[in-house]
Amino acid sequence: MSVETPAIVPELDVTDLEASLKVYTEVFTFKVLYSRPEERFAYLALGKAHLMLEELTGPGRNFHSAAMEFPFGRGMNLQIEVPDVRALYANAQASDLSIPIPLEERWYRQGEQEAGNLQFVVADPDGYLLRFFDNLGKRPR
Repeated sequence: MSVETPAIVPELDVTDLEASLKVYTEVFTFKVLYSRPEERFAYLALGKAHLMLEELTGPGRNFHSAAMEFPFGRGMNLQIEVPDVRALYANAQASDLSIPIPLEERWYRQGEQEAGNLQFVVADPDGYLLRFFDNLGKRPR
């Protein structure tokens, strides 16, 4: 089966590729589409969401504009739509990961409407913030 690559795919530098893969595949339920173990790299997908993981000190190419210090990804979170956010939230709760924002219903103004999300925010082992959500649809403002 061929998978269409999205127009933007974040690549996250991680301190321990195996530890991150365990979290991303077992807790977050991503699938590894391919990997290059010799480069300490993996390409993952969850539905239409794609991302890449690369070990920070691995032999692959590194694009660092500053020192990498925990927590990684400061100033950004990755919003990822999933089919069953409640199940994913249960996985996150059963793990030892930090959940800065527990499961919540949140509505965001978009012009004269509001778009709803059932969402939570979890930090991966390197501190990247992931906001998993189910789309609740739209309603008048």
